[in-house]
Amino acid sequence: MSLPALSDEQHELFRLIEDTSEHVFITGRAGTGKSTLLQYFSWNTKKQIAICAPTGVAALNVEGQTIHSLFRLPIGLIGDSDIDQNDNTRRILNAIETLVIDEISMVNADLMDAIDRSLRQARGKRGIPFGGVQIVMFGDPYQLAPVPPRGDELRYVKDHYRSFWFFDAKVWAGPWKDDESDAEEGDGLFVVDTRAELHVRELVHIHRQSDDGFKAMLNAVRYGRVTAEIAGVLNTQGARTPPDPEPGEVPMITLATRNDIVNSINSRHLAALPGKEQTAKAEVSGEFGRGEASLPAEPELKLKIGAQVMFLRNDTSMSGEPPRWVNGTIGTVVRILGETVRVEIDGDEVDVEPAVWERFRYSYEPATKKLSRDVVAEFTQFPLRLAWAVTIHKSQGKTYDRAIIDLGSGAFAPGQTYVALSRLTSIDGLYLSRALRPSDIRVDEDVRRFMRAAWLAAQS
Repeated sequence: MSLPALSDEQHELFRLIEDTSEHVFITGRAGTGKSTLLQYFSWNTKKQIAICAPTGVAALNVEGQTIHSLFRLPIGLIGDSDIDQNDNTRRILNAIETLVIDEISMVNADLMDAIDRSLRQARGKRGIPFGGVQIVMFGDPYQLAPVPPRGDELRYVKDHYRSFWFFDAKVWAGPWKDDESDAEEGDGLFVVDTRAELHVRELVHIHRQSDDGFKAMLNAVRYGRVTAEIAGVLNTQGARTPPDPEPGEVPMITLATRNDIVNSINSRHLAALPGKEQTAKAEVSGEFGRGEASLPAEPELKLKIGAQVMFLRNDTSMSGEPPRWVNGTIGTVVRILGETVRVEIDGDEVDVEPAVWERFRYSYEPATKKLSRDVVAEFTQFPLRLAWAVTIHKSQGKTYDRAIIDLGSGAFAPGQTYVALSRLTSIDGLYLSRALRPSDIRVDEDVRRFMRAAWLAAQS
């Protein structure tokens, strides 16, 4: 597999996290190359690192481990209770020099503090944030939010934190916090004046879109500053009936807010195709998580000849050659041959074989005093998903030339509309099932507070 090339700003950030021990949050708009930088760092760093993410699928995408699995943390609110650690966990946490966390915006404040306490406790450095481990985080709070707390969890958060976001964890010191007194003595793990300074760095060069006008509109949606003029341009451009596909051209994908809408669209299109439906069942070995939400592909993939599909990972089968497809490529099934599915992509046919997703777990090797990353589970399935429609959430990280955006009864999460619109390479590919409404443009006020304070601090 070839190494990704870095832009100048990406290389500057690589040097920052490689050459210093600073805690860094790397953010940026959609399409600025956060994932590319993370991958480059993981392949090129001389530090002993562990990579983790808040969800199983996110951990698979970065070939890491879930936070809860790596730290052996209980599910749910952790609070300030003692953290049970066995010898193996302590050895692993002691070996880490840099901890990389992807999709950090989905990590809540309580979990961020539990990571800090775990590292202090395991490394016997209770007066040092994260026990001396460098924390490098990737994500965009304007796109993904943590699961909002409810019931007793909500009451606890309101009593102990300014917000549920990772940046309001007690461990962080920063200009976005009005009150710096909430890192208190009392649980034996936090000590006054041992907070960590967080350096926020934003990638600004967008690789996905080239049109400056469309970039400006996406920025306005991202920050919740959509004027009547911008809304008018987006709605006028998007108020079109999608054209019927030309011969050999795949139908346009729909990005929708809800799973039931997506499943209905995909099922309807699949049923309308002639021919026999065939099912590819995934092979699972080891401990791969519970429920379909933790799986990288369908456990039972139903296909017919003529089905529109989306690739779920990059092509890695032809070393040294340009990839035949990337994560998010759309194609049409033209033949099903047992162990191979033939897919047409822009007039070219490719044979797709089942892919293997590996779930990793870190372990410590006493002989070498190094961390090793061991495969503990495998999931084998064709890297395809029916793709007449996909949820906006699952479109995260994908790129489309054209798409129908169906916000249904309304965007129900901050950043949802921005994620949908920013998947497109240009405004020419925008088709709206209905006009955008002011209520669709949602920005979390805590994110606005954090990012504005971080930006002002960077300018001073």
